[in-house]
Amino acid sequence: MAEFHHIPVMLDEVLEALQPEEGKVFIDGTLGGGGHTGELLKRGATVYGIDRDADALAAATARLSGFAAFHAVRGNFHDMKALAAENEIPPLDGVLLDLGVSSFQLDTAERGFSYHADAPLDMRMDQSQPFTAETLVNTWPKEKIARILREYGEESWADRIAAIILEHRQQTPLRTTGDLVRAVDAAIPRKVRDRDKGHSAQKTFQAIRIAVNDELAPLTKALEDAVDLLAPGGRLVVITFHSLEDRLVKQTFRRMENPCTCPPGLPVCICGKKPTVRLPSRGAIKPSKEETEQNPRARSAKLRVAEKL
Repeated sequence: MAEFHHIPVMLDEVLEALQPEEGKVFIDGTLGGGGHTGELLKRGATVYGIDRDADALAAATARLSGFAAFHAVRGNFHDMKALAAENEIPPLDGVLLDLGVSSFQLDTAERGFSYHADAPLDMRMDQSQPFTAETLVNTWPKEKIARILREYGEESWADRIAAIILEHRQQTPLRTTGDLVRAVDAAIPRKVRDRDKGHSAQKTFQAIRIAVNDELAPLTKALEDAVDLLAPGGRLVVITFHSLEDRLVKQTFRRMENPCTCPPGLPVCICGKKPTVRLPSRGAIKPSKEETEQNPRARSAKLRVAEKL
């Protein structure tokens, strides 16, 4: 088991957006290592930390045990409304979502998220669910594997990788992350692998992880639910790490800011749809150069803020 260590990404920007202080109440919908939550608690806020990963929740709870204002909640932030009702959480001053895989999950080799260590092909954020990455690569048809590699990984070699995965599994099932890396390497020509920046299997692992954990399909509704839980003036802060997530967040925020569906040119709105948020920052906020030098995992991070009207 990896030591539970979490460097919270874009911490200064999160604190600037949420303005934590005594009396304020927040949900951290992706508790992970508890780095962001710990800083909110230090400033006197009450925080409900949600995570579907039992190991992460237990470790973060132990780490934050000195704060009476911390409340651990097992579950998925996609179900935030139901979890808030169950736990009698009052209207919120802020919600934080730090999307994607956590540092703890990446650094715990046996969880199967990392292409750097040979481990069981797992990739489940919630280990109580039966569906794993091993199940996906060994049972899904070629077309379905290729589609998620294209859509979730933006992998230009998707069809070839899917074909090689099927070739390999017909010989022997893919059981480990190393088996999957070898299939990807067999699919992508060496000269392409040598030329490209980053690991050859990075996009494939991202796509399969997103599919195993159903990360994208429920995201839009989860963002809308989070805004519903905010008190007026409360803020939703979302950190993303790849373009698919960021695009979904950007589109959802813009639609909540301007939901009008009337044809252009009408002198007055007749659809009756009213904005629910304002966007304090027009574009995505990116980490500082200093942060990306100190924490390379922050390089692809983008932060967006929506404030409830």
